[in-house]
Parts: sequence; C-alpha cells; structure tokens
Amino acid sequence: MEILHIVSVEQGAGKTAICAGLAINFVNSGKKVAYSKNGASDGDADFMNQVPGLAVSAKARDIVLTEGTLGPIAHDELSRAAYRTAKETRAKVVAVEVYSDEGPRFFDVYRGFGPNLLGMIINKAPQSQLKRIREDVGARCEKAGVKLLGVIPENRVLMAITVGELAESLGGKILNNTDKSEELVESYMVGAMVVGSGLDYFGRKSYKAAIVHHDRPDMQLAALETSTACLVLSGSPDKSKPIYNVMYKAQSRGIPIVATGAAVKDIVATIEETLLKTRLRQSGKLTGLAETVRQNLDIKALA
Repeated sequence: MEILHIVSVEQGAGKTAICAGLAINFVNSGKKVAYSKNGASDGDADFMNQVPGLAVSAKARDIVLTEGTLGPIAHDELSRAAYRTAKETRAKVVAVEVYSDEGPRFFDVYRGFGPNLLGMIINKAPQSQLKRIREDVGARCEKAGVKLLGVIPENRVLMAITVGELAESLGGKILNNTDKSEELVESYMVGAMVVGSGLDYFGRKSYKAAIVHHDRPDMQLAALETSTACLVLSGSPDKSKPIYNVMYKAQSRGIPIVATGAAVKDIVATIEETLLKTRLRQSGKLTGLAETVRQNLDIKALA
C-alpha cells in the first residue's frame, strides 16, 4: 500500500480538488484507492465520498490519499508534525501552492520532508499564462531542488456554485424550477445599466446568473432568451414574483428565478465574497476535476 500525502501551507490551496482528480484517474486505471483526512465529517470528506469507486477503508488498498496542513516555516509545530507523520508512515508527499507572481514561497518548508517529498504542484494559475508559468516555475523549482509535478490552471467551472447556494448566500427565494437548484452557475452578468439590445449583451456568456432589477421585465425577458442558469431579481419587494410574461418564460425554459430584496451592488459584493470562500461540494465537478488533473499533472510520477 502506498500513501500519497497532499499538503499545503495555505488554506483553500486546492488539496481536496487534487485528491478527487487523482482518485478518479487512479480508479480508472484499475487501482484500489482510499481517502483519509482528519475531521472526516467535514464537507471536503463528504465531497470525496462521491468519487465513484473510492473506498472508505484503507485496508487492502493500492493507494491511500491523505491531506495535511503545514506551517509557514519549517520549524512551525504543524510542519514538524507533518514531517514526523510522513516519516513514520513512509508517505510520499506532494505540496500544493496557489500561483503567485512572486513565484513559489515555501521551498524551505517542503524540503523538510527530505526524501519523502515527491515534488510540488502549482494550482490556480492564469490559463492565458500557463506556458510562461510552467517555464518560470520549473526553473525556480529546479534551482531549489524541488520537482515540479504540474501547473493546474484556474477553472471557472470548478469554482462555480449552485443556484441553491447562490440563493442561500443572497438570502433570496427560488420562485420556480426548484429542481434546478443543483445546477452550476459559471458566470455572472449585471443587466441594470445595459443600454441597447439586452439580447446581444446577455448572449455573451453561458450558464450565468443574470442579475436584473425587479422592475426591468424587458431585460429579464432578454436574459431568459439566452443561456442562463438563473435570473436574480434585485430589489424585489417581499421577494415577490415578476410579471406573468417573465414567470411564464422562465418556467417554460426551466430557468429558476431568485428573488431578493438586496440592491445590485450588495448582490455583487455578496457573490464576490461567496466565490472567495467557495469549496468543492458538487458532484457535477468530478468529471472536470479528473480531466484537469490528467492533462496538467505528471500522474505517473505520483503512483
């Protein structure tokens, strides 16, 4: 049995996402895989439990994926505890770090694992700069004596939240098509200040939340004619329903309407805060995770 320990200094670096992507690829290659994490009742473990073929027991497994946290320096208590655990369990360690213009920041912490360290992964890198980042970070890693295992780009779908989560974060009410509450929202558009054709404007993005003031049925109807995950009505008094034509169009196209009394600027601020805190929860992200990991990581070096 091989233990693959995924660690990071930063919160929200993407350890669980990488574990899920690796698990699916390992299972698809015929390996028996398990996952373990302290505090296994949290949302990350619940998400991992949705991975097809993943075992809950480490017994008779080929690979056990685990997660851990490091301190910002090698002598931090968290770091020392992680070093001891890796040595005692003979785990192979992979460090995950979020991309920064400054380059990798925690080489000294990672080197504390000694021969247990397989290398590091840079996560959430700008898609448009991947080639340059791979070359730059690769050179820095080589100089530091730490192997670069891959650079994973930002992925809007993987950062998405569901219609239900959006409504909850806004304190809003889903007025119709509640069966669509698990659909992912991939982008956001504000229609309150649009001049000209709302159809052309809203047609620029797909699977979006269109945020429109409750007294602009013209813009609401335009948004509903395009690829829209949900329509968010701002300033809706008592979270009331829109006019009949809008409600009928939304119902016929299977698009939920979220009514909230909040102002547009407050909705945008809440969405930004929610996206910063978003964590993996939706099983619909699993396929994308697996493909992203397969394309961007040296999986053979990990198993």
